[in-house]
Amino acid sequence: MLNTINSFLGRHPEKINADVEIYTWRACPFCIRAKFLLWWKGVNFNEYKIDGNETARDSMSQRSNGKRSVPQIFINNEHIGGCDELYALNETNKLDTLLAVTL
Repeated sequence: MLNTINSFLGRHPEKINADVEIYTWRACPFCIRAKFLLWWKGVNFNEYKIDGNETARDSMSQRSNGKRSVPQIFINNEHIGGCDELYALNETNKLDTLLAVTL
């Protein structure tokens, strides 16, 4: 029954193989929204909370081709962008495909 409900709701945690990383700020609404979608999908992700840490923000910016806004999301070390890009991938059914791929 739970698998049927998860499938209906778009959750497939048993199919998630990707390494997911997200750079966030604690009170950022876009970060919270992005983490919610990842959580909803059943993704175990590595979160880097960079609140006020300019060294960490510079590191994130280097990885994300100069982007300094949060969140910045990486799937299997590939930069996919921020919250809007994550939701766009989900709406076009491409997110599940990315999450199913292992390194």
